[in-house]
Amino acid sequence: MFVPLHDENVLKSIRFQYVTTGLIVANLVVFLFEVLGLREAVIASFAIIPTELVSPADMLEPGDVPDQTVAVPERLTLVSYMFFHGDILHLAGNMLFLWVFGDNVEDAMGHLKFLIFYLACGIFAGLAHAYMMPDSPNPLIGASGAVAGVIAAYLMLHPRVRVWVLAFQFIPLRLSAAVVLGVWVVTQFVMILLPEVGPVAWWAHIGGLLAGAVLIIVMKRPDVPLFDRGLTIGA
Repeated sequence: MFVPLHDENVLKSIRFQYVTTGLIVANLVVFLFEVLGLREAVIASFAIIPTELVSPADMLEPGDVPDQTVAVPERLTLVSYMFFHGDILHLAGNMLFLWVFGDNVEDAMGHLKFLIFYLACGIFAGLAHAYMMPDSPNPLIGASGAVAGVIAAYLMLHPRVRVWVLAFQFIPLRLSAAVVLGVWVVTQFVMILLPEVGPVAWWAHIGGLLAGAVLIIVMKRPDVPLFDRGLTIGA
């Protein structure tokens, strides 16, 4: 519903969002390799496959999981899966949200903590998806779960900050982050209640959201307030 373009939220503790930028570059590089011809079996090797992650290896039959050409330990796929994407729109959506909102979350934590936070949210998102859909043989890829953690953290840090968005893809609006991100969060929970959830990994989004909401409390700098306490917002 809302495509974020820019937030009115300057950095306060860091000079530049090095980790946020580095993560975006890493995702772009991996996607470039995908475009240049990585086979589906190679991508599946780095994806989370719930049946393979959750079920004991001796209980799996050859046809229970898709073909994979690289021997990647399943635990390692909890990290590797979040750097692959299904198509350019999948990549662009995740990277746009990360660019607009990641810098201020990185600012609230510091570079190293933010990297740990991002990866932890992605890992928890992958686990949530796998354990809620343990019989699924479909590979899970994408940064959506990790980015969902960033969204949850931003919402808890800066709900009153104004964000420029495109509503319905072409109407420019200036709204509070509480509205922009709140609508996105509510949508994730609504979608898991529908009988047909489609190809989107909604449980991964929810897992990332929950991880981000908890981790921001313990990982932010002590002097960084939650919920924009003490902030004066102009018209």
